[in-house]
Formats: sequence, C-alpha cells, structure tokens
Amino acid sequence: MIALADINVGDELPSREHTATNVSLFLYNAAVWNPHRIHYDEAYTTGVERHPEIVIDGPLQGDWLSQCALNWAGDAAHMTDFNYSNRQAAYLGETLTTSGRVIAVDVDNNRVSVELFVTNANGEVTTPGGAVLQFGTPTSEPI
Repeated sequence: MIALADINVGDELPSREHTATNVSLFLYNAAVWNPHRIHYDEAYTTGVERHPEIVIDGPLQGDWLSQCALNWAGDAAHMTDFNYSNRQAAYLGETLTTSGRVIAVDVDNNRVSVELFVTNANGEVTTPGGAVLQFGTPTSEPI
C-alpha cells in the first residue's frame, strides 16, 4: 500500500494495456444498459454509421481511468473527484493504455491530484482525465 509521505509530484502511476473484445464490449454495454449498436454490431457500425470498426465505449475508457488511479492508491485512499473527456474514437482491435502522473500533493489535507490519460498505439492521448484521491483524514478543515 502506498503512503502519502512517499508520493511526489511527477510520480508516474503504473500503466495498463486494455484490448477490448466483442464479448467484453457486449457484456459491458449489457451491464450499463447501453443498447447503441456501434459497440457490438459490426454490420450496423460500418454499414449504417460508417465507423471503420466497432467503437470502444467512452464510459468504459473512463472506467479504465478510474481503475488506474484506484489501483495505484489501493486501500490507502478513496476518490473524491474524477473527470475525463473522450477526444478521439477508439476501435475494436486497438490496444489502449491507461496511465497517469501525480500533479499535486496537498499534505495538509491528505489529498493527491493525478492527471490520467488513455493513449492509443501511436502514443496519442485519446481520453484525458484527472482525479483527486483522499488519503486518510484531512488534518485541517476545508475553506
């Protein structure tokens, strides 16, 4: 488990590769009640909506980003703020990588801010995001 005292601005979060499959996309969309066929029906996706391939869900990529931060912090912290923005489509067959870095450490309030991102095989950031992780209990009251 990581300790707040060991965290520094610039620290890298462990990266993780994600390669969605037809089955994983179908199951994810069933679980979140998303019936949009671009996430599981190739004929519809390419023929009707004219995407080159089945589209990997934006919310799934957001879930991967939150996992990146929470897996790094472990049981030492919980997430108090989270954001992401899908900027570029990703398609079935692509391997996407989630990672991040520490951008601020607030020792007085036991908070760490992290920048998060999904990158494609070309190293392009397709989904930037960020999170604030609360470690233990703050030592001062918020303003």
